[in-house]
Amino acid sequence: MNPISKVYWALICLAFVACNQQKSTNQSPPNIILILTDDQGWGDLSINGNTNLSTPNIDRLAETGAMFDRFYVNPVCSPTRAEILTGRYHVRGGVYSTSAGGERLDLDETLISEILKDAGYATAAYGKWHNGMQAPYHPNTRGFDDFYGFCSGHWGSYFSPMLEHNGELVTGDGFLIDDLTNHGLDFIEKNKDQPFFLYLPFNTPHAPMQVPDEWWNKFKDKELDMLHRDPEKEDIDFTRAALAMVENIDWNVGRVVEKLEAMSLRENTLVIYLSDNGPNSWRWNGNMKGRKGSTDEGGVRSPLIMNWPGTIQTGKVVKEIGASVDLLPTLVDLSNTNYQSKKPLDGVSLAPLLLEDKPAWEDRLIFSYWNKKLSVRNQKYRLGNEGMLFDMEEDPGQNHDISAEKPEIFTALKQAKSDWERDVLSELPEEDNRTFTIGYEGFLNTQIPARDLIAHGNIIRSNRWPNCSFYTNWTSVEDMLTLDVEVLNEGEYEVVIYYTCPPESVGSRFELSFLDSRLEGQITEAHDPPLTGMENDRTLRPESYVKDFKPLNIGTIHLDKGMGTLKLQPLEIPGKEVMDFRLMMLKKIS
Repeated sequence: MNPISKVYWALICLAFVACNQQKSTNQSPPNIILILTDDQGWGDLSINGNTNLSTPNIDRLAETGAMFDRFYVNPVCSPTRAEILTGRYHVRGGVYSTSAGGERLDLDETLISEILKDAGYATAAYGKWHNGMQAPYHPNTRGFDDFYGFCSGHWGSYFSPMLEHNGELVTGDGFLIDDLTNHGLDFIEKNKDQPFFLYLPFNTPHAPMQVPDEWWNKFKDKELDMLHRDPEKEDIDFTRAALAMVENIDWNVGRVVEKLEAMSLRENTLVIYLSDNGPNSWRWNGNMKGRKGSTDEGGVRSPLIMNWPGTIQTGKVVKEIGASVDLLPTLVDLSNTNYQSKKPLDGVSLAPLLLEDKPAWEDRLIFSYWNKKLSVRNQKYRLGNEGMLFDMEEDPGQNHDISAEKPEIFTALKQAKSDWERDVLSELPEEDNRTFTIGYEGFLNTQIPARDLIAHGNIIRSNRWPNCSFYTNWTSVEDMLTLDVEVLNEGEYEVVIYYTCPPESVGSRFELSFLDSRLEGQITEAHDPPLTGMENDRTLRPESYVKDFKPLNIGTIHLDKGMGTLKLQPLEIPGKEVMDFRLMMLKKIS
């Protein structure tokens, strides 16, 4: 071949490569489906080597798309969700807890849902939100056109439970994950002719360990081939239930893909799959150290699968490390969205790793923080919270401290931790001065659950974990429930409380007050259902059991704009107690 021909063919090849790499920007914006599971470990997938279960649909997404070998989230739920949505470390956005307001994302943070909505996407979230309940922290006021699910950190029943749909309380339909998926399938069908962003934050395999018989029966007597690296720690029945729940998730993932194929949307839909933290029990997880709540490898390593037929290479395995903060900039790039962040992003776009064969890529640091524990990871090493250094390629189980053998690396990572605490962690204020809000403009309902209210006197929670709890033992007129709130818009508000009360305690009178406004209510009808939930549990739950709470409309109260304390206090208790209290709903009617 003569020199001119060689140059010609070289130019043709370069043009072909460039065209291939830019394919995602030349075609119409992709639909995006983000599936996030709850408390599923990296090891809870058959594609990662676990022979205890079979996850063919999720495995197929990895086999026909890209799978990240080392991807990191947070040790617990709400921080990971915050980082996925914002591209910034969760402490920057004010997230410091998983309940009672500490799970809320600051209102000056920009979410991927808002970015995509502004770019013309239809948006929906179906499942566990866990980044704020009262508007404007609610998903409907943070870029999601449609929301169905619950805003708390966990839920007490997975079979036709009380949920909410765009702020209105509703009753679910069947097993919760199947129900959430059904809503997702309807959303896909309704929006097949426009770009859409579907966020499916499933709430399993988080406890309580509930799953339909169809999935449980396969596992209830199953001998497990693969156990935790310290087998004496493992609760086998808990593991069986978790694996059954993951297989149910896998079935629902298959339903989503089938819907895309039926709608001829598969080629232009990016499907993403990951979990929010490490496993919620001691079970097989690749012999890594740590589980949910830990900043060690096993507590923060998550599967990440990204599948976009024809754009992302089939069977691609990405060896470079990534993190939850990377998803927002990656989705901005892959959707070709024109967005400039007003705040510095901690994440980087992973698009080059997905679309290029040999991208220029520098080593980086990923920080994992929770509850005063901090570790830092680069491509090869992890400096743990306890100050020990591990070679994660040679010692993935974190068994051998090599800080003395690698003093330069140890010193550099130790300094990086110190710098992160100074520059990033310092953005989290020592006190949370954000108010609980009522009456956000354009949003009718404000839900105030027992989770957020503060109990005084004899009143106790039904469980130490607040998220799906209720208040009981309300026995004295001195007892009260309070919450410091900010009313954003003055007006008349209809008040409905959800209660239970045995026949012998009917007649209690109580008062709701805020500033100078008062509203009196009375329990006139007994409603004393049993505790439920245990009949569907596969193992003993750590969280609260639930009840069928009855709504009681106690009338209308005028709320002035401003800050003050909302109080619910008895006036008269003819029986032994006032009621068991689950939540209060305030609806702005003028």
